[in-house]
Amino acid sequence: MTKKVRVRFAPSPTGPLHIGGVRTALFNYLFAKKNNGDFLLRIEDTDQNRYVEGAEQYIIDALNWCNIPYDEGPGKDGGYGPYRQSSRKDLYKKYADTLIDNGHAYYAFDTSEKLDFHRKDHEEKGKTFIYNYHNRLKLSNSLSLSPSETKAKLEAGEDFVIRFKTPQDSQLQLHDIIRGDIKIDTNTLDDKVLFKSDGMPTYHLANIVDDHLMQISHVIRGEEWLPSLALHQQLYDAFGWEAPQFAHLPLIMKPVGKGKLSKRDGAKMGFPVFPLTWEDSVGYREEGYFPEAVTNFLALLGWNPGTEQEIFSLDELVAAFSLERVNKSGARFDPDKTKWYNQHYMQTQDNAQLANAFMLNLKNRGIPLPQEKDNANYIKEVITLIKERATFVNDFWDLGSYFFVAPTNYDEKAVKKQWKEDSAVIMTQLLTLMEGIDVFSSENLENQVKAWITDNELSFGKVMPPLRLVIVGEMKGPHIFDIIALIGKKDSMDRIKTAISVL
Repeated sequence: MTKKVRVRFAPSPTGPLHIGGVRTALFNYLFAKKNNGDFLLRIEDTDQNRYVEGAEQYIIDALNWCNIPYDEGPGKDGGYGPYRQSSRKDLYKKYADTLIDNGHAYYAFDTSEKLDFHRKDHEEKGKTFIYNYHNRLKLSNSLSLSPSETKAKLEAGEDFVIRFKTPQDSQLQLHDIIRGDIKIDTNTLDDKVLFKSDGMPTYHLANIVDDHLMQISHVIRGEEWLPSLALHQQLYDAFGWEAPQFAHLPLIMKPVGKGKLSKRDGAKMGFPVFPLTWEDSVGYREEGYFPEAVTNFLALLGWNPGTEQEIFSLDELVAAFSLERVNKSGARFDPDKTKWYNQHYMQTQDNAQLANAFMLNLKNRGIPLPQEKDNANYIKEVITLIKERATFVNDFWDLGSYFFVAPTNYDEKAVKKQWKEDSAVIMTQLLTLMEGIDVFSSENLENQVKAWITDNELSFGKVMPPLRLVIVGEMKGPHIFDIIALIGKKDSMDRIKTAISVL
């Protein structure tokens, strides 16, 4: 019987979730959904010194905003909880003791001063200090001490840690779904601490025990955990448990290509590295990105669908995703490409929802809305005309401020080029024409004005550019008759009158 697919995202609540972490969560989510499995969130808070208030809720909020909610985790018990390691701490000592009893671990009483002395001594000799088979019998632990000495130290309440006893002269055969077969000589590994003197397990022990008890079938995590694979596999073997399958995801690299993407890169180059705002770092959500755009660009950082397709809905990502198509090498982060994705998703957004967001934006700018118009509908119409050029909701103001505020000054270059000696006369005649137009629709305006231009043997260049200049204030914007029809007869004529007197 094949084991049910169960994967977990297991962040530490030590601060905000980096987008590298979001991508790890996303790949776990996609793999689980593709295989009708479960996606778990487990909070790895064994290091209480680094715990940051609010970080756990931030992680949950970020996953929900990205539309990749967990099936099991804090507040969603699936029968394998609790899902915070700090709430499970009574579990781990039993497993550490099991390893001591079966000879795969031992008590170590070395003080930190003594270990520092050995490290410095090795450094001076140009060597690296590794606590393992070649020196463990010379150090203070239950392998070098007699059982009675060990017992006496424990009974006296001396500080100890429990270390894994790495086998000597062994070749480990490991397999990673993304990286293939890996061979490791155990003599190069150190005897890692599994249990600390404060009664808490280290990440390594807690992680293995929790993954086993939660029946995790696949461990999909960042490349930075690859060096821990050897110990984790050995721990499964030492317990006599079946190990999950492992897949280590490539790093997300800086835009320049070398080195791991960091918060500093974002600050320096002006792009977010967190999904939501955290303290002084603005998140993707607050920057105006759509969650669909974020999950789309993250999915293609390190995963290749094997086709030219770049735009994927979440359902399409689930259908197409496979770990075998994840790359080994790091994926370069491209801030411009993230904007390209957002611009694409801007076009697919519901205009009514965009109107609500833009209305808030206008309110924050202190822009009074036209009193005689149905504001929600008016803003929706404005967005219909300008959104194809927008990447973010914030762009709407730069692209269409003239729909809300009549120009009071005019682009100097455009005035020089477009406003001729006879422009005021022509615009005055145009006012008379407009006054007599009753059906103020874009189509009717265009037909009437163009017919008037032809009848008066004027050139379009003498009428259309100055008309755009007086209505908009510069040479930009959608079809001019769409603008005039939307802002209305009175406002359009007032703008022409103002420009005649100012210019």
